[in-house]
Amino acid sequence: MSVTFETKVWENDWKLIMNTSRLRETINLCHYNFDKKVLYINNVNNRSLVENTANTMIENGIIDKFINVDEFSELALEYFNLNKNILGKGYYYSIAELVSIYLTETKYLLHFSSDTTLAHEVAHNWLASGIEVLNTNTNVKVFNLAWNHDYNAAKTESEYEDSECYYGYGFSDQMYLIRTADFKQRIYEYYDKASERYPRHGGESFEKKVDSWMRQNHFLRATFKHSSYIHHNFSKIRLFNNIAVRLNRPNLF
Repeated sequence: MSVTFETKVWENDWKLIMNTSRLRETINLCHYNFDKKVLYINNVNNRSLVENTANTMIENGIIDKFINVDEFSELALEYFNLNKNILGKGYYYSIAELVSIYLTETKYLLHFSSDTTLAHEVAHNWLASGIEVLNTNTNVKVFNLAWNHDYNAAKTESEYEDSECYYGYGFSDQMYLIRTADFKQRIYEYYDKASERYPRHGGESFEKKVDSWMRQNHFLRATFKHSSYIHHNFSKIRLFNNIAVRLNRPNLF
């Protein structure tokens, strides 16, 4: 199956993602030969410096290409019938994801936020299992691993389960595998009261709008029962003071 791997960086995390082994290790733990590995660059102060670093990553085979989000932001908004006023503060949190979906041409898209990586003991077959789930169940719109080893939470939030996954409502932009065609539709105009649980500072964010669309249409996500991703919010102190001692760790932060 054709799959694109993508992640994004911005001013406060690009050094960690692009100057360490973190991204290479995350890609390796996917155990998959991706059609494309793409890095989205958004809101950086020194664009030429970041682009030069990205070109080095291409030369080293870590990514295949990089894309500057602002070059496609207006096209993506128009395509999805959105604008900055509709998204509010959510624009800054969501535009990279929307541009990525707009540009992706493969059947599946695997996304990791910059502050998400994989637990080192991840099962080798997790991505193949996710593709199989999406390929055989049109009512399941997203596949993800359990978050921070909290399998109990995934089970509690589920409607039912099988040997591979828990199935229930919910969506997170920390990590997702999706059928690209589903998310290329104009699905970002839905509202569901249950989606108000997302942080208010995020405005009408991408993940909030996807969650509303899924709930309004009774679409489910599948959470893998046998592996986890790790998510930690970065802080400037940890980012710049601890980077040197974290370089060779399998799961940075």
